[in-house]
Amino acid sequence: MLHALLRALRPQRFWKTLLARGCASDGAAGGPEIQVRGLEGPDQGITEILMNRPRARNALGNIFVGELLDALARLREDRQVRVLIFRSGVKGVFCADADLKEREQMSEAEVVVFVQRLRGMMNEIASSAVMGLIETTRGLLPGAGGTQRLPRCLGVALAKELIFTDRRLSGTQAQALGLVNHTVDQNEEGNAAYHRARALAQEILPQAPIAVRLGKVAIDRGMEVDIASGMAIEGMCYAQNIPTQDRLEGMAAFREKRPPKFVGE
Repeated sequence: MLHALLRALRPQRFWKTLLARGCASDGAAGGPEIQVRGLEGPDQGITEILMNRPRARNALGNIFVGELLDALARLREDRQVRVLIFRSGVKGVFCADADLKEREQMSEAEVVVFVQRLRGMMNEIASSAVMGLIETTRGLLPGAGGTQRLPRCLGVALAKELIFTDRRLSGTQAQALGLVNHTVDQNEEGNAAYHRARALAQEILPQAPIAVRLGKVAIDRGMEVDIASGMAIEGMCYAQNIPTQDRLEGMAAFREKRPPKFVGE
């Protein structure tokens, strides 16, 4: 019965229908809406995902979401990728929410599948300047996980207030609430946030990749359960890190008073 239920929930057939019907690519010069670039030199290990749908202000449409999911699936299996940066190729905007023009052309069943895929995509990335969950002004509610993530970040009362009122936050307000880690003054090129993100990526890059990955798992999974279960999850992640070459290298580098050279094994 469980296998039958899982098969029933798989959206591939509907998704192929949506893509077949979907609009032509809105990428610059008809190119892909999602572009992946691995940095080189001292930044090797940092990969950028460029969102490039200028006419729709990077709105989340069928092609855009499909290409992004494909890119994430490929990068997840690439051991050379240590840090991932999401970057907008559209000046002045990061992402303009879901593409409601495309949504209007979908049947109710297709909308359900699209939102499921959108929710799955948001589970893969951390989403963040003016920001807000404005769905209630469109007769909708946040369907890609906003009703679950925002209360966990800000608390139930404040999350309800922001969602119910369609309030939009500046970057400074979002940072004060703990919704974002950093804010920066914009530069003339309009890419100040990218440079701050790249600087942060450069801080993460030299750290032990397996330890970083397991630390992420422990935090993400631990936040979903009580603290005792979270401690058990941390213990399992810690045990997986013990036999790695990187742990031995870190200990040897500390003993020999030199920078460690982690290899991700």
